[in-house]
Amino acid sequence: MWPSGRTAGAVLSFDFDAEEVWLADDPDNARRPGVLSQGRYGAKVGVPLILELSRESELRATFFVPGAVAARYPDRVREILAGGHEVALHGYTHRSPAALPPDEEEDELHRSLEALRALDADPVGYRSPSWDFSERTLGLLDREGILYSSNMMDDLRPYRHEGSRLIELPVHWMLDDAAHFWIDGRESWTKKISTPGGVLEIWQDEFEGIRRLGSVTVLTMHPQFIGRPSRLAMLRELVDVMQSHPDLWIATAREVAERADVALERS
Repeated sequence: MWPSGRTAGAVLSFDFDAEEVWLADDPDNARRPGVLSQGRYGAKVGVPLILELSRESELRATFFVPGAVAARYPDRVREILAGGHEVALHGYTHRSPAALPPDEEEDELHRSLEALRALDADPVGYRSPSWDFSERTLGLLDREGILYSSNMMDDLRPYRHEGSRLIELPVHWMLDDAAHFWIDGRESWTKKISTPGGVLEIWQDEFEGIRRLGSVTVLTMHPQFIGRPSRLAMLRELVDVMQSHPDLWIATAREVAERADVALERS
């Protein structure tokens, strides 16, 4: 599964949603610039800071980008690609496939492919908005020749979906920054925003456990959340810990999926 001398893997992934999360939640948010500014921060500030951190740490990451975001911020996507990072599929809007009629789900996939390819990206991976699948999603991805999905929480190691060529790179809410940092101003304010130090402890402990098991740690982050200064400092500290392990392979999701595809074919 891993390159010579490496015994475990890690993927830094970013869901570059920008305003699409709030537009998908409520189309009336298009008339609420204050609400949308939460997502705009990701495009305006978060992504450039993440790219700077990646350059300094000499890391390449995977950015899952909705097609509508690519169309709205093409220069940001070009900067991501110019940095050597992977750009992968994340729907066209940020609507859940499970909530869409069959023709709309298929249209979302085709439009997202077209939007990313128009910017010279070569998307071979798919992360669903909200990690949601319909009963049709796997078949659609297979027909389009998509290499991997990163949506399921039923394993620690990459695996192949039964009856499909699709490789799964498992995720989990505890390794998602939204679970710890996202607060919507319309909520009752009963949820506490986690401290960067508390999240670092959770992520580092889980990473160390996954590494010892020889599996892959997939971090799911969002520029509008992780892109705050204190949280980026936390992420840099975690990256330093990861890079201190010579047996760890930090790679893009595509690279891990390609190795898993070959390994699973041989097994």
